[in-house]
Amino acid sequence: MHILVSGSSGLIGSALVSSLAAEGHRVSRLVRSDPKPSSGEVRWDPATGLIDASSLEGLETIIHLAGDPIAQGRWTPEKKAKIRDSRVNGTKLLSEALARLKQPPKVLACASAIGYYGDRSDQILQEDSPPGTGFLAQTCQEWEKASESAVQRGIRVVHLRFGIVLSPKGGALAMMLPIFQKGLGGKLGNGKHWMSWIALDDVVGAIQHAVVTERLRGPVNAVSPNPVTNAEFTRALGNILHRPTFFPVPAFGLRLLFGEMANEALLASAKVMPVRLAGSGYRFRYPILEEALHHLLGTKP
Repeated sequence: MHILVSGSSGLIGSALVSSLAAEGHRVSRLVRSDPKPSSGEVRWDPATGLIDASSLEGLETIIHLAGDPIAQGRWTPEKKAKIRDSRVNGTKLLSEALARLKQPPKVLACASAIGYYGDRSDQILQEDSPPGTGFLAQTCQEWEKASESAVQRGIRVVHLRFGIVLSPKGGALAMMLPIFQKGLGGKLGNGKHWMSWIALDDVVGAIQHAVVTERLRGPVNAVSPNPVTNAEFTRALGNILHRPTFFPVPAFGLRLLFGEMANEALLASAKVMPVRLAGSGYRFRYPILEEALHHLLGTKP
């Protein structure tokens, strides 16, 4: 299968490209820099609306993962605009280009996020749950709507709503590890908010499953079937590292440091279930948090 991937240098993208190549797929990358000769790279620049549409002809599958990192520093107005525009404008540009092709791809798998649901306390959330409120929820709604051109063209579009992706190579877990390894870890706020997580291996597996499973379209929650509270996550990580977790971080301290981002990304509660993913036959490799952490950190149970 000939597959084009955007965001291929990110945490998810790099793992996905390696997996696809190992399985014998031909992988091309959507890049902002000038394409290297004979690399199969395709040039685009969402900020200026530039895309080499002719190079998209004949591709069978598009996996769109590009987007500015969310959990890096305070959300200034400029940072929020970059987060939103990199997702909404990029998806719109790509979708419109695909819709104009003589031979469009069969499937477009787009990244989205469980930020769609906002802060929902103990509610059990699934794909047909209404959206939440706040910056992330609004961004996710616009992000998913930006693919409408591809949908109207008859392309099967899947919106993978990723939870907290666990990997020691990046993301939340990579930021936590140095603190927990020093025995300085602790719960965030009161620790009661739900964390809907997924191991990086299952992110890659879920994307590949969505691509080949024709009955999947629209939103698909890419999360473990076993969400945990922040307090439970903290205890599990501390136990696996054999370190104490006696140093909670008060919510007001997080808000002081990170502002709006603390409420929406660090303290928000979302108990999300992978109803469509599991219902379509996907088997999670690491559905239990402790198993996932042992695997990711290379420790023995």
